[in-house]
Amino acid sequence: MGTGALLGHAETAATVGPAVWSPLMTPEFVRTPDERFASLPRWPYEPRHASDLAGFEGLRMHYVDEGPPDGHVMLCLHGQPTWGFLYRKMIPVFVEAGLRVVAPDFFGFGRSDKPVDDAVYTWDFHRASLVAFIERLELRRFTLVCQDWGGLLGLTLPLDMPDAIERLLVMNTALAVGEPPSPGFLRWREYVATQPDFDVGALMRRAVPGLSDAEIAAYQAPFPDRVHRAGVRRFPLIVPIEPGMPGAEPSRRAAAWWKREWRKPTFMAVGATDPVLGLPAMQRLRAHIQGCPAPLVLKDVGHFVQEAGDRVARAALQHFAEEANRG
Repeated sequence: MGTGALLGHAETAATVGPAVWSPLMTPEFVRTPDERFASLPRWPYEPRHASDLAGFEGLRMHYVDEGPPDGHVMLCLHGQPTWGFLYRKMIPVFVEAGLRVVAPDFFGFGRSDKPVDDAVYTWDFHRASLVAFIERLELRRFTLVCQDWGGLLGLTLPLDMPDAIERLLVMNTALAVGEPPSPGFLRWREYVATQPDFDVGALMRRAVPGLSDAEIAAYQAPFPDRVHRAGVRRFPLIVPIEPGMPGAEPSRRAAAWWKREWRKPTFMAVGATDPVLGLPAMQRLRAHIQGCPAPLVLKDVGHFVQEAGDRVARAALQHFAEEANRG
């Protein structure tokens, strides 16, 4: 178990819309041993780390950065309980098309550092670290590729950087604006709350039939024990499901921005068998994204749409090319 140096005081805090993440010191954290990530299937990528995110000094965020350095950036954001490995079928398609792929792991996930105190993981903490990461890599223009929490956080980025997102590829996610959740989400939230040591690999095996043992092991790799799973446990509990919860008000402002201000290409793919963020939820989100075309509906795919990522990536790139030609 490791601890880092002082993070600094409020004057170095990262702004999150109307809220502020202002840590006083680096939280106690663990770092998953590198050997757990050896020989991952379809994952030959060199690990990279950002250890100097503004406001998060002392914590190390892992990311993948593949493709030509001057290529248009595809910023790929994962959700719960996954990490960048979820994008292993999309990254090659994007890179072959001459694009640069940047895929970070949120703190608490993948190869990023994992604070051990559940209470560290708040909506503000995650969003501030994402903004700090984008600023650290100087990502000025990018396609936002998001699913699950990648969308809950990523879709609020226009509040800080309204001109940065050039295109949107959105999959099974939502903007959590403080409205009552679906019964399916409440069941999932209750499950995680009552099973704090739940097996990530077993969950992925149930959710994605056909995964190999090696792929299951890759999803399980970041979480060797309960101490490493604080971030996984917390995500469902911090989804803004009430109007006054942290994140709800920025999400409402973001929803208004996408409906009124967005004028750029969008591609939506939906895993239809998802019981929580399937087609009905995505049609509601579509209504908030100006100009969003009818989605690509994958009838045989569930929540983790990226497991059909080669199909989705090719379809999205074709759509974006057609939009460019029309323009």
